[in-house]
Amino acid sequence: MTPVVPALAGALVVAGILGVIAGLRPTPPPAAPAPRHRRNATLPRLTRRRAVLGAAGLVAGAVAAVLTGWWVALMVVPAAVVGLPVLLSPPPARTSVARLEAMEEWTRALAGVLTAGAGLEQALIATMRSAPEPIRPEVTRLASRLRARWSTPDAIRALADDLDDATGDVIAANLLLGARRRGAGLASVLDGLAESVAADVRARREVEADRAKPRATARWVTLITIGVLAVLALTGDYVAPYGSGLGQVLLVLLLGLYVATLVWMRRMATGTAPPRFIGAQPQRARS
Repeated sequence: MTPVVPALAGALVVAGILGVIAGLRPTPPPAAPAPRHRRNATLPRLTRRRAVLGAAGLVAGAVAAVLTGWWVALMVVPAAVVGLPVLLSPPPARTSVARLEAMEEWTRALAGVLTAGAGLEQALIATMRSAPEPIRPEVTRLASRLRARWSTPDAIRALADDLDDATGDVIAANLLLGARRRGAGLASVLDGLAESVAADVRARREVEADRAKPRATARWVTLITIGVLAVLALTGDYVAPYGSGLGQVLLVLLLGLYVATLVWMRRMATGTAPPRFIGAQPQRARS
């Protein structure tokens, strides 16, 4: 029996275990389509860099398989070259800190314009040019809708859908109350809301700093493990048992468990975003 058969058998075993784990997980209800900027930020994409890394890893794995006789390298080396940078990098946040800071800055600017005596619609349009870059497209669309004679509540709800964040829903809720009651205290309310968003920004920065510590530990442990295994592989005696067919199957299983641990750590560091309560997405969830 050639070493290729045990290697393929081990790969199928690992794939089967991962498939069973994925099948036993509860399936969440289908959510509303995310905005374009959110889909591009969260969905994995086959970039040119990853394609080059995959091709280089495949070549390196083929060379290692020919030189050492470990045909499992054809699968392990390309997967490690492409997958490890993804698993050891920070997961994409649902809402970046830069967008939260932009919401805070825009809310303060809107409160300042309202303090000067402008109406709500005029203030929303006036902040279009000075809107921070991370949310400038959303604010621009809001101003365009108001100029197109949209009703103010509908335009604000559309802004909440464009922002697609719980903090944006809080801002939109206060704007909706201001549009209905037309009181003079909206500017002070927005100032207090900006302070709340600033506190949220500080809290999220502290959370991200705490989450970065285990990622750094896992990164160093992985690099040290790869270095130690590379040195031991040069001696030939310590890793000799893994050269057999059964040894390569066990090696694939051990590596699969290590990868599963990294995936588990990454999912723990991702967290869950607060639910939204304004806009089309919550309405679809209730229907």
